[in-house]
Amino acid sequence: QPPGERLQLLLRRSREAKNCAYCPYSRFPVGAALLTASGEIFSGCNVENACYSLGVCAERTAIQKAISEGHTSFRAMAIASDMGDFITPCGACRQVMREFGTDWDIYLTKADGTYIIKRLEELLPLSFGPEDLKK
Repeated sequence: QPPGERLQLLLRRSREAKNCAYCPYSRFPVGAALLTASGEIFSGCNVENACYSLGVCAERTAIQKAISEGHTSFRAMAIASDMGDFITPCGACRQVMREFGTDWDIYLTKADGTYIIKRLEELLPLSFGPEDLKK
């Protein structure tokens, strides 16, 4: 787990990213903040499109930003929304996260700021990853 101050920053950055969401169709803003192994934080928000299938989730936006800056090793991600219950990543995001390992923490938050921690391997059990292509 990230140290307390770093964790609070990660959670805050996910909430801030949520405020940038472009979601005129679903009106369901989501923000994500990704902590790299080197300690950098990359945030992302969901971006919808009138051609619905071309939209992208906050989690994938944050991952793509980190990768475009040369980072492929991650320690944690916080996800924020306005839901009264804990926000969870969709299946596509879980698979994209899985590309980069299963041993990192996902902080699922509620609108009131409370959170629970899940390991990625808990969110996507019996997953398929890069090592399976080498078998």
